[in-house]
Amino acid sequence: MKPYCTLAGIAAFCAFLTACKPPPTDADIARDMPAEMPRGPSEPLDSPDIEGAVWAASATPWRIIYGKPGEAPLVSLECVETEGDPNLRVTRYAAADESAGAILAFVGNDEIGRMKVDAIETNTGFLWRGEDPAVDQDWEPLTGPEEVTLTVPGAGMVTLNPSPLPVDLVTGCRGGRLEPLEGEVDNAIIEETASETSEPAQPAP
Repeated sequence: MKPYCTLAGIAAFCAFLTACKPPPTDADIARDMPAEMPRGPSEPLDSPDIEGAVWAASATPWRIIYGKPGEAPLVSLECVETEGDPNLRVTRYAAADESAGAILAFVGNDEIGRMKVDAIETNTGFLWRGEDPAVDQDWEPLTGPEEVTLTVPGAGMVTLNPSPLPVDLVTGCRGGRLEPLEGEVDNAIIEETASETSEPAQPAP
């Protein structure tokens, strides 16, 4: 297993590329998401501009977030403890219609992964979320050194720039190592974690 990169080191490199703006944080989710999202059929979203986007560790252990420094995060990836083997959970921070479902696709590193995602209700509205066992092959695109694209129909395509963080999160989750990693989070740039519920939206009768 390769050594874990510290967030402090990643932040230093990111600062060089992004004029010293801090990496995206959980607080950016609560600050920048609209107070209320549309609940009717939504227009398809354009693919977001990801120039300068980076992965960063979250205040929540074994959770990383992806986005442009100073802007709202686009994606988060989290290792979730279960009664059996751990799961990986992906959240796409884009408005979803209530009770909607879709297939999320990861493409990259000569691998393709697909998984079901649902509209889940959070304190900011309905967002896309999916969760599968960490050992599933659908997470394989995230385990290589090249960029990966994440696509949800209607929510555009997000290009995930290369980083050791998703690689280490996926491989660590598969190994069952859920304890916090010492030195992973630089508290100087972490703000209060946004509150989110994890229950999926209930389908319409």
